[in-house]
Amino acid sequence: MNAVGIIAGGGRLPFVAAAEARARGLRVVAVGVRGETDPELAQHVDAMHWVRLGQLGAAVRALRSEGVADALMLGKVEITHLFSKLRPDLLGARVLLKARDLRGDSVLEATVACVESEGIRILETPPFLGPLLIEAGVLTRRGPSAQERKDIVLGRQIARQIAGLRIGQTVVVKHGTVVAVESVEGTDAAIRRGGALGRGGVVVVKVARTDQDLRFDLPTIGAETLGALREASATALALDARRTLLVDREVFVAGANELGLAVVAE
Repeated sequence: MNAVGIIAGGGRLPFVAAAEARARGLRVVAVGVRGETDPELAQHVDAMHWVRLGQLGAAVRALRSEGVADALMLGKVEITHLFSKLRPDLLGARVLLKARDLRGDSVLEATVACVESEGIRILETPPFLGPLLIEAGVLTRRGPSAQERKDIVLGRQIARQIAGLRIGQTVVVKHGTVVAVESVEGTDAAIRRGGALGRGGVVVVKVARTDQDLRFDLPTIGAETLGALREASATALALDARRTLLVDREVFVAGANELGLAVVAE
């Protein structure tokens, strides 16, 4: 492999993977989604192509034109945009027919299957995102209190159940009561909703699924998540070690310390 493609959504993950791939001497070809992908990515790759949401056939043709046979799928696309902004081409339409439903992981699984049927192999992402994986331990100055620890235990139990049902992967708890469960709105919106319902002082738990597909959708937190935690007046955040990505770690941890937030990975 002398080249790798990145089918890129929003956020920083495509930038991290591009830097890692180039450090290995690989040529990087990115395909960005208009309105989702940061245009700045073009300055960090060797070639950049643009498609609209749902134009999967165009993405595959772009990668083929650059001689790319192996690619990563990275970055965020708002799942709600599938209901409002989607304008699929023929291959994109095949994804919708193949997907079991319009939940994010179902669409991604169908996308991988359709791309690979066209001769582009989708790679697992951890080898290109290793520096972002969180190790076990307390990340902040303060660890969870006894009450926060109880809420974390409860939150993990509930979060693993909803993750197994493919509903969401984040739960917000306050004093033994689940005040919010993530659904289609995403992690940050669920945190804000939980903070509003719990009137602050909440504990947030985010987990990975036991059958998490490492080709896409590893749980990821970063500046946007920190902003949601601040708005929710959260006091603790619990994550899965080695199965969660933390973007801009130093900035995140410094911000969490300023908030007096306890962040722990187990």
